[in-house]
Amino acid sequence: MNFTPIDNNSLVEGFCLIKSIDKKTSSKGDSYLDMTLGDCDGEINAKLWRYSPEVHGEYESNQIVKVRGTISQYNGNDQLRVERIRPALPEDNIDPQDFVKSADFSGEEMYNELFNIAQNFADNELKLLVCEILKDNRLKLLYWPAAFKLHHAIRGGLLLHTLSIVRLAQAVCNIYPFVDSELLISGAILHDIAKLCEFEVAETGVAQGYSTEGNLLGHLTIGAMIIDKYAEKLGVSKKTAMLLEHMVLSHHGEPEFGAAVRPSFIEAELLSELDLMDSRVYEMREAVANTEAEAFSGKLWAMDNRKLYNHNRTDLDEKTKLF
Repeated sequence: MNFTPIDNNSLVEGFCLIKSIDKKTSSKGDSYLDMTLGDCDGEINAKLWRYSPEVHGEYESNQIVKVRGTISQYNGNDQLRVERIRPALPEDNIDPQDFVKSADFSGEEMYNELFNIAQNFADNELKLLVCEILKDNRLKLLYWPAAFKLHHAIRGGLLLHTLSIVRLAQAVCNIYPFVDSELLISGAILHDIAKLCEFEVAETGVAQGYSTEGNLLGHLTIGAMIIDKYAEKLGVSKKTAMLLEHMVLSHHGEPEFGAAVRPSFIEAELLSELDLMDSRVYEMREAVANTEAEAFSGKLWAMDNRKLYNHNRTDLDEKTKLF
């Protein structure tokens, strides 16, 4: 944690993210806040004793705050006794990326790359449809995560995942020239677009849970609905819209993994395989990076309860090369 010392008596202050917060009652009957505060460098347990909403304000998880307090040891770990707390203000000029795990590239870089690719399509229907959806969702796309808890559940994770698949698709099309590259890339750009509706996301870019729409319909169904709506509004042919809708509805591959239908043409199959590849590589990298050299990770639910081995032959901190 990057706190600034105020004096020589362990008094510190600084900005941090409330990762978790719970209002509790002490043995004396007083209310207090039990919080986990963090930034990109770590986290610390914090207590605000004799908590009063009228005096201290009200707070929630995934909120950036400024705190002042004293650090002491409790059960062998640092603990912050909070004396002052307030929400971060616009004039503080806080960058959320300093407090949450973020994509290696800025949202603007990734968005601009995807938009430029779509804008250069020869197929006017695909160009119009993809560009309009991107333009109308630009602000959310700049920071939205790709998941609540699993792969790319980071600030900017949705664009990182999307652009990674687009880059993989471009490489595949160089090997298989019979693939409709613009159809495949359009499907890649739009396959997870409805995650903008599926999650409730804080301004920090952290998903707080699923929306009602997300719980009831899921991002595959909502994604197909979005494509249908834009196609009708823009005058895009039913066939073009149908192909893209099928790619969105089938990109999870199998019904047991959430797909409404199985992929029924080459570009749909490739999108499904590339989506699975990128999500699994991300999950594996995260697991192995947090495992000691020449040791196995714990069992990973997302990887069929496999344990993964860290052979320690590569630098897992190296950035993904997209630019």
